[in-house]
Amino acid sequence: MRFAFILFISLAAISVHSADTYFPPSDAGGGWREAKTPEACRDLAGIDLSQLEPAYTLTERSTAHGGLVVVRRGYLCFERYFGRAGRMVNPDMASTGKAFCSIACGIMLEEFKEKIPDGLKTKVFTEAYLPQAFPLDDPRKSEITLGQLLCMTAGYWGEGQTPTGYVKGNPLPQPLNPVKGQDIRNLDESSLRGPLWCAPGSGYSYSSPSPHIASIVLRNVTGMELKDYIHERLAKPQGWGEWDYCLHRGDFVMPHANGAGSTALHATDVMRFGYCLARDGKWRDQQLVPLDYIRKCQTWSPDNAHTPFSLQWEHNADGHVAGAPRDAFWKSGAGGFCLYVVPSLDLVIYKLGGKTGQYDPTLTRIPQPEADTSRDGWEPFPGSAFQEGAGAASLNRVLEMVCASVRVE
Repeated sequence: MRFAFILFISLAAISVHSADTYFPPSDAGGGWREAKTPEACRDLAGIDLSQLEPAYTLTERSTAHGGLVVVRRGYLCFERYFGRAGRMVNPDMASTGKAFCSIACGIMLEEFKEKIPDGLKTKVFTEAYLPQAFPLDDPRKSEITLGQLLCMTAGYWGEGQTPTGYVKGNPLPQPLNPVKGQDIRNLDESSLRGPLWCAPGSGYSYSSPSPHIASIVLRNVTGMELKDYIHERLAKPQGWGEWDYCLHRGDFVMPHANGAGSTALHATDVMRFGYCLARDGKWRDQQLVPLDYIRKCQTWSPDNAHTPFSLQWEHNADGHVAGAPRDAFWKSGAGGFCLYVVPSLDLVIYKLGGKTGQYDPTLTRIPQPEADTSRDGWEPFPGSAFQEGAGAASLNRVLEMVCASVRVE
């Protein structure tokens, strides 16, 4: 009996150790280990599979194309797509790509700390970091820090049909006349020359020029394009398949990746990216992402006292998503995309979405599998919560529903 007890403890220890050290090979090399039956989900992944079905149903009702992918304890336990989405498809992930820019900046701050010793506190509108910005069109820009750019508090105004600024949680809609957004044919200049609506640090507004300017800083510090830096520091070690930014826009090819988004990865590679963050930035025997940077993404930033948004990630440190742990953080994108990371639950979730145009293969020139066009004309039911696409409420609800499926033991 004593031997059996010792054996049980030893096997349990091996199981925990195995879970802690598991990292999936590339899809070409075998891909993720799977636990997709109710029994395997329960025993290996600690997931109640039946509770994931409603989360998928909510996803399916929110966008024309999309899917839901869930990894827990290193097991791929749910993967289902609809419309043009699929494992090997490369959709335009829109602003979800801002998360990749942020993490690349975190890696840069560690790798090139001698070039940028003040880190996130660095005032970047200088000849050393942003020579493209000179002469400055607004003297206040000399006070903008890298952290403010990544927290959307640099003073740039937002975008969309109803842009809003926030000061200490209080919304300030439309303080400016309409501001022209990024011009993809002149991406750097249109971002750098955007007008400020407030002094740096004085307010928050969700504005794409900010992360793109951060990517220009990365380009100048590392001497590499953003896409190439991500490829070398993340894609290669993690074994991503073919991926790119959506650089091809009709007759025009963007000379630089947009730090504001439009990454185009296979779904299971998005999960590798998220899994690395859930595992404290580690991948096998490498520390790919500095742990202290990941921690900063999960909580209030000294660069943003206005909203729960840190370094291009929304976080739950204030518990505003009641059904999710407070260490959860996520990044959404237009069309209903969202990557969620919940380290305390060893959980990664990828909600795919998108309109038909976001699945246009000419955006990347990557050959795509045959598309299911049956939902190309699909629209949410008029008057439903999804009529304008998947908003924050439905994105948060998917997070809560998947978290509720976790068996706490």
